[in-house]
Amino acid sequence: MPTVATRLESRKSLLGTDTGYGYGGHSYNQSYGDGDFSPTYDQPPVHQPAYPDNSHAVDPAYNQGYAYREGLTPSAPAPSTYNGSMGFLKSRWPAAFMGVSLLQAVLCIVFEAYVFAKFQTNLKDIKLDEVQSQAKTIPTFLTLFIFGFLYTLVVVWDALRQKNTIQVIGVCFSNLALMVYTAIQVDQIHEAIQILGERNALKEAYKDLWDDMKPFLVAIPAIIAVATVSMGFISWKIYQEYAWDILKNIGADYRMKKRFLHYQIYIALLKFDFFFFLGFIIQFVVVVAQKSDPEFALTIATIPITIFILLGAAYFTYKENKMGMVVVIILYLGGLSYFIFKLIRIYTPKFKDSYEAVQKSLTAFAVITILLIVLTIVNAVICMMNFGSGLKPHLNAKRKIDEKPDLNSINLQDVKPQIPSRMTID
Repeated sequence: MPTVATRLESRKSLLGTDTGYGYGGHSYNQSYGDGDFSPTYDQPPVHQPAYPDNSHAVDPAYNQGYAYREGLTPSAPAPSTYNGSMGFLKSRWPAAFMGVSLLQAVLCIVFEAYVFAKFQTNLKDIKLDEVQSQAKTIPTFLTLFIFGFLYTLVVVWDALRQKNTIQVIGVCFSNLALMVYTAIQVDQIHEAIQILGERNALKEAYKDLWDDMKPFLVAIPAIIAVATVSMGFISWKIYQEYAWDILKNIGADYRMKKRFLHYQIYIALLKFDFFFFLGFIIQFVVVVAQKSDPEFALTIATIPITIFILLGAAYFTYKENKMGMVVVIILYLGGLSYFIFKLIRIYTPKFKDSYEAVQKSLTAFAVITILLIVLTIVNAVICMMNFGSGLKPHLNAKRKIDEKPDLNSINLQDVKPQIPSRMTID
């Protein structure tokens, strides 16, 4: 009871003389709204940031936050490493990888161009059927060589722009295949020059011509070997640099990272499939096939069909379309059957003479293409089994970040804590 009495006395002292209150006959003669609760210090007026007439009220590139509330000048977004399609050149190891690829391409194309010019200037205008395939060998090699290195540069640029480590490693393996091809080229060109010299189709003695061309032909695979070793080391550094970006995009889930790995392998295989398939077709059409042969037109028609299949394969995988993937895998099996058939036909006695000029190089391209198609089919099945497992949202999110990275940067002012306001207690 003493405690209750104390509380009642406290309330009476607070309410004053309020007659309407049931605890006493006092009345409360001050209105609540008449009190002056203004702070004892002056507050400066809040200034809103002024914008020119031709600009938006709030620039979406800025996260205004604290700066907007406090009337401060908004800071610019944090600079992004992404600066267009060549932004990766600001990083040391990707720039080094691109530089090695470019230097290799320039040196090898210059050497091959010299060999081509030397050969063409010494070739007589002889239209014998038995030397026509040999005369086409060097121009075919040069054309394929130029295309190969230009295509490699495009693949390297795409891999570094997309931060695709698997594709970077794939470039090293494709470079190794080019080294094998150029080593085969030395023997093939020597054989072609020897046959042309025996048929009196050269202006200069074939031994003198070969002695002039041989150093350049031998130097090409040596350059590629050195470049491949350099690329292998740099790709390891790039893998370490891009590992954090993969972790940010995909997360730490091991199963999700494994699905993303198979997706990257599959997309990279599609790009290398195109090069080796087209390399085989170019050699076959230019050197082996006759224009009057129906196989010539059918082979030419396979080029746009192959491009369509590879684009469809990438699209169906990205969209996780199972029916489309089944159709693509069936077409892969058809392509695999075609190259196995061609590989057998190259060494069939009936057709062996037709393939003699490019037998070794066609064999190399056919074997590599068969291996790539098998790997592509295996990875296509794995990717199809991963459909619906949550990878697609990560790929969509990654694409949005790559398109507008500056909008995802954070300013220091945006995370600056708000200064607490002081309150005065009268």
